[in-house]
Amino acid sequence: MYKISARFMHKLNRKELLTKILRVDHIGELAAIRIYDGQKAIISGQHPSRPIIEEMQAQEKEHLDVMERLCAKHNIQPTVLAPLLSIAAYALGVGTALCGKETAMACTTAVEELIGEHYNQQLMELLDDDPVDHADLLKILTKLRDDELHHYDVAVENDGLKASTSNALYI
Repeated sequence: MYKISARFMHKLNRKELLTKILRVDHIGELAAIRIYDGQKAIISGQHPSRPIIEEMQAQEKEHLDVMERLCAKHNIQPTVLAPLLSIAAYALGVGTALCGKETAMACTTAVEELIGEHYNQQLMELLDDDPVDHADLLKILTKLRDDELHHYDVAVENDGLKASTSNALYI
């Protein structure tokens, strides 16, 4: 009896772990897309930053597609807060773009640095739980993390660390 209960509890804990990880990652990818939507609403098509933002956003759309497939595979519903967070992310994109290119790129550096750390924490949790059982998910999340850290590097190369504190936006 105890073996059955322990196995059931482990499966329940694993489902909770996957739910936590995939919900957070799903909304994170959606928020990134919406930040870029907000920035693109302000930054003209001729601005040199526009293609950079569009390229990073295209990758975020691929990431969101991956997250949606993973959520469906594991029967996990996205957070009910998605509409509210989508609006907030769009507003953040608009606000940072209004402050200029450096502030828009600073937003990317801040967000991507945090996301990179977050993915590292998730990878550790999955490794601690069962690296063999989570091998596919570990591979996927590692690639997504590496893509996000590349976005950080791109933003730094495009003056993301040069934003003036006088351009800071408080929402």
